[in-house]
Amino acid sequence: MSTGGTDTAPRPGGGGATVVLRYFAAAAQAAGVEEETVDRTPDLAALLDAAVARRGEALARVLPACSVLVDGVSTVDRATPLAGVTTVDLLPPFAGG
Repeated sequence: MSTGGTDTAPRPGGGGATVVLRYFAAAAQAAGVEEETVDRTPDLAALLDAAVARRGEALARVLPACSVLVDGVSTVDRATPLAGVTTVDLLPPFAGG
């Protein structure tokens, strides 16, 4: 569930920890937000699938071109586990210098 904050602690009542999902440039435009706090999923694939379900097909079209950083480390492996992860960044290609 999106809250808009940056709390990454486990939620009271049995809810899981959260991840800050940050969108940049065209990804932010497609998602309609620059950042959201979401429930942590077991892996990157589930997180991205949930983001598309929340944010729509425009995001689905942008995602294949995006670089993904998991706690600042670039990954192309959608099976990357998210246990202990606090931030995931979606960065589409940038133009300019």
